Amino acid sequence: MRDSNHPGDESALDAAVRERGLDASDGAGEASSPAGETPADDAGGSGPRVARVPEHHAHDTFSVDGIDTDRREGLLEAVLRDVDGVSAASATRRNGTVGIHHDPSLSRDALREVLTECGLVVASGDDAFESRRASQFASARVAVATLFGLMVATPYIAVLYPTRVEWLFYDPVTVQYLQSILDSQMTTHFFINLGALSGLAFLVACGPTIRNAAAAVRDGEFTNEVAFVGGVAALFGYSTLTAFTGLEGAVHYDLVAYAVVVATFWTQFGVTDTAVDPASREESAAEPADADTDDPVAMTDGGR
Repeated sequence: MRDSNHPGDESALDAAVRERGLDASDGAGEASSPAGETPADDAGGSGPRVARVPEHHAHDTFSVDGIDTDRREGLLEAVLRDVDGVSAASATRRNGTVGIHHDPSLSRDALREVLTECGLVVASGDDAFESRRASQFASARVAVATLFGLMVATPYIAVLYPTRVEWLFYDPVTVQYLQSILDSQMTTHFFINLGALSGLAFLVACGPTIRNAAAAVRDGEFTNEVAFVGGVAALFGYSTLTAFTGLEGAVHYDLVAYAVVVATFWTQFGVTDTAVDPASREESAAEPADADTDDPVAMTDGGR
């Protein structure tokens, strides 16, 4: 599997190597190195390749899909170094990135075309940055939902739940003490903290869902996001009225926090693609069908 590459059929990369007259017998692609580049360091057969890059040369990084073997990695580097104006090239199949040092006169679009001709699916640097930032925000939303959810659940488990299910607790004195706390003026501060925590968790962790629901409402559509956001907002409003007015009932900030945690984890680890903000789906839908926004992304200097 290491060097297998489209068995029984010549790939676009193999065709590019053949057309340029490069030596495809080895995966390192050492043949036909352009002037100004020093030979790769073959000691031990590993380690980064070294090239002499002119100071005025620019550097571009591409996120690509299609470098699935070490052989293809080496062949791609050989093809890129054979391009006029390229002083160094580094392909990394581990994270799907290609770094290219080149003369400023050689445009990024021209390099992208070379990669496309080799049968690779290429994402632009801007797309890579945006996708990575969206992924980081998604991880932050999971952290906020988890932390704030625990901060809301702990007081409920310690104080409120024992007073609501007294039959589970054998010590009536403890239950009576907890009930006296809820009947005191401390209850106001208690619910202020719970309301603030659950409300912030909802706004931060479910921010993309809220924006997506708002967009659907503006378009006159009823979606799952609209139902979720409406239900959580109604529950939060009811709990706030119950906590700070004479309205009879139970305060359910805990259910708000649980709903936020479940929705956030479902979005992160379920069927939703968290690399893209749901609020930007309409813009993505307007792009061509062959847009490369769903490719794996890693903004690194060729992975070196």
